[in-house]
Amino acid sequence: MADSNSRRQLVHEVRSQLDGWVDRARVEAYTELFEGDDPILPEEELRLLDTIDSQLERHGDDGVWGTDQYGIHSADGGRSTDALGVVCVYHPQVTSDSVLRGIDDLDDETEERINAALWTYAQRVTELVEERLDEYLDRD
Repeated sequence: MADSNSRRQLVHEVRSQLDGWVDRARVEAYTELFEGDDPILPEEELRLLDTIDSQLERHGDDGVWGTDQYGIHSADGGRSTDALGVVCVYHPQVTSDSVLRGIDDLDDETEERINAALWTYAQRVTELVEERLDEYLDRD
């Protein structure tokens, strides 16, 4: 019973750290993937993505940036801290639906490249958060 209580407490502690880890990882992943010498999207497509984000927000939606969501999972059903991990539970993506229908630059190929970049971004955030989780678990 003590092991179950201490594990539950550890998971609670980890979850309380998650938002801060995600915020830092988002900045790091964005810088790594979208800025610098070899960004994963050309500048014009990144501007288009930012335009889409702004239009979604103006129409009451959440936008694109910051809508990715992450959680803590236990691969072994809760028996070991070694099996704690991070999972992206929501990957943002853009579509040609609703407010985006009027964007002329959003053809199928561009939409696919943007969505692939957003997928890569969310996966990189997951990796970075998992590194922070591992550091937290190894602190003892």
